[in-house]
Amino acid sequence: MAIDERTLLKELEPKAEDFLNRHTGMAKEWFPHLYIPYSQGKDFDLEPWTPDQPRLTGVAQTAFEVNLLTEDNLPSYHREVYDMFGQNGRDPDGESPWLDWVHRWTAEEGRHAIVLRDYLVVTRNIDPESLERNRMAAMEVGYDRDGKSLLEGMAYVAFQELATRVSHRNTGRYSEDPVADRIMARISADENLHMVFYRDILTAAMHIDPSAAVRAIVNEVKGFEMPGADMPAFRRKAVEIAKAGIYDLRVHHDDVVKPLLKHWDIWNVGGLDEDGQRALEELRAEVDMLDAKATKFREKMARIDARTG
Repeated sequence: MAIDERTLLKELEPKAEDFLNRHTGMAKEWFPHLYIPYSQGKDFDLEPWTPDQPRLTGVAQTAFEVNLLTEDNLPSYHREVYDMFGQNGRDPDGESPWLDWVHRWTAEEGRHAIVLRDYLVVTRNIDPESLERNRMAAMEVGYDRDGKSLLEGMAYVAFQELATRVSHRNTGRYSEDPVADRIMARISADENLHMVFYRDILTAAMHIDPSAAVRAIVNEVKGFEMPGADMPAFRRKAVEIAKAGIYDLRVHHDDVVKPLLKHWDIWNVGGLDEDGQRALEELRAEVDMLDAKATKFREKMARIDARTG
C-alpha cells in the first residue's frame, strides 16, 4: 500500500536535513555583479537599441531568452515547490528542513535571472523592450505542476534541474562569448547541486515506497516538458535550439534521462508490486522510443546540413 504524502515527507525529513546541510557545505557564494561587463553599458535614452548591436547569433539570442524567461518564473516555481514540500512537511511550530530547503533553493535561483538579464541588457545582446514584453507574457501564464503527486514532483524537478543545467551550459558554449560562457557555467554549477538534492531525496524515497517512486519516474519520463513550455512562441524557439544542437532529443536522452536512470539503478529496483513492474516495462519502451527519435532527428539534421553546406 502506498504511503500517504505527509507520512512520506516525515519519514524523509532526516534525509532532507542531511542533504540540505551537505548542499550548504558545497554551495559557493557568488555575486551577479562580478560577472557583468558594465563598462560596455550605454544609456538607452541616448542610444536606443537597434538590431545591429547584438554580437550573439540568432539562435544564441533565442537560447538566452528562453533560459532567462524560464528563470523569471521563479515566483511560480517557489509556490509549487513550497506546496509540494512545505504544506505537508511543516511541523506544528512552523519549522522544517523542507521549508529551509525551499527558501534556500529559491534564494539561489533568484540570482540566475538577475545575472542573465543584466548581461543581455548591458551588452545589448537582445532587444530589451521585446524581452520585457515576453517576460510579462510568460509570468502572466506562470507555471503549474498540473496535479503531480509528491513523488512525481520530486522526479520532475530532478529531471528538470539536470535539463536546465545542460541547456544553460550548452548555451554558454554555443554563444562563443567568454563572458556568457562564464555566466552559464556559474549558473549550471548551481543547477547541478539543486539536481543532486532532488535526485538523492527521490533515491531515499525509493527505499521507502519503491513501486510508487518507480511509477512516478516513469510518468515524468513519458510526460516531461521544460517549465518554460507555455512562454510565447516556445515551440518555435525550442525547434531552433534543437536544430543548433544546444538541447535536442539526443541531449535529453544521453545527458539527462540516461544518467539519472543509471544513478537510480532503475532496472534493478527490488520490492516492486505489479504496477511497479509494469512501470519498468513502460519505461523500457519509452527510453527506446526516445533513443530512436533522437537518432532520427540527428540524421535528419545531418541530411539538411549536407544539402545546405
